[in-house]
Amino acid sequence: MVGFIGIGVIFVMVFGGYMLAGGKLGIILKSLPFEMIMIGGAAVGAFVISNDGASIKHTLKDIGKVFKGPRWKPDDYRDLLCLLFALLRIARTNPVAVEPHIEAPEESSIFTQYPRILADRESVSLICDTMRSASMNYDDPHQVEEVLEKRIEATYHHATHSTHALQSVADGLPALGIVAAVLGVIKTMGSIDQPPEVLGKMIGGALVGTFLGVFLAYGLVGPFAAKLKTVIDEDAHFHRLIREVLVANLHRHAPAICIEVGRQNTPNHYRPSFSELEEALKSTKEAA
Repeated sequence: MVGFIGIGVIFVMVFGGYMLAGGKLGIILKSLPFEMIMIGGAAVGAFVISNDGASIKHTLKDIGKVFKGPRWKPDDYRDLLCLLFALLRIARTNPVAVEPHIEAPEESSIFTQYPRILADRESVSLICDTMRSASMNYDDPHQVEEVLEKRIEATYHHATHSTHALQSVADGLPALGIVAAVLGVIKTMGSIDQPPEVLGKMIGGALVGTFLGVFLAYGLVGPFAAKLKTVIDEDAHFHRLIREVLVANLHRHAPAICIEVGRQNTPNHYRPSFSELEEALKSTKEAA
């Protein structure tokens, strides 16, 4: 909703200010379809050239995040801590009993309590692979932390590709607007024998290209890329929380301490209060 409000403010302020200053939309609307074909078409073509099929699909899918916002909500962070707590308690009391949960999480009575987390393959894989490694005595906390950090960084790098792709389009749009404007000037020069009022409209139409390229770059596509990066950065905290809890577990801290480490490392606006998490953990213990 906030994204749509922002787009509305941009259009109202730009075109409203133009009309209040005495400008007429007629010449813009007349030239807009042709300028959009040249600028928008060239931008789409450049985007296709510079990305493979998977990256194109990834970017188009990620545009929806601009309006939806981060995937993970405060309740999801609380549920993640409860999930990890349940797994760590079992792993400490009976390491063999935790194996069915990490080998087949889709059939686990613990994982299935949290369908939103279970639906995220990377989060589930991160938890299960790390706990599986710990059960194989691969328990050097510093080495595991380094491995997890590299894996999380690789996932983050892949997720941010769409932001780079959109930003590249935004960077190229002003230049494409100039290309469209130059073509309009060429067209105008071919009609130099026309009266001034005709030439004036043709020159105005040519300048629409420059306006459109700059407007799309800094008013829409650039902000889309910036917002998308913010959303991806927010969601990356989810995987980092998993790393903090599992590394704390390898240091042989009590499960409750591991979860508190995770809670303290949760972003401020997502962090559950101590009492709220305590109540959720009590429910987890009772359910077990």
